Amino acid sequence: QEQFVESGGGLVQPGGSLRLSCTASEVDTNLWSIGWFRQAPWRERAGREGVACINKSDGSTNYAESVKGRFTISRDGAKNTVYLQIDSLKPEDTAVYYCAALISDGTCRLQTYGYVGFGQGTQVTVSS
Repeated sequence: QEQFVESGGGLVQPGGSLRLSCTASEVDTNLWSIGWFRQAPWRERAGREGVACINKSDGSTNYAESVKGRFTISRDGAKNTVYLQIDSLKPEDTAVYYCAALISDGTCRLQTYGYVGFGQGTQVTVSS
């Protein structure tokens, strides 16, 4: 099973920005709805939290309430990459961020059920 590759994380100060990338070498990301998820160290038992997703059909998007207005998901079809622009970062955004493809029917959702291809993730640390 192909895994996605996430990149772009780093250490930033509160209020800063990052752009995360999600790509795969043998999967056309344009054919799938893609979701971004995160795993924070204090949420180990709760599992991965969905933050944003983009639908394959029309490019419509869905965001978690906690990130609305600060996170933006987008695709670059030519580069076979899905991006997550994260602005106005807060310490509580600290987490490992993952992307995956939705293989079940319906519009994209922010629960991990139905998603496959989670990669190794990229670490985002927000600290002064």
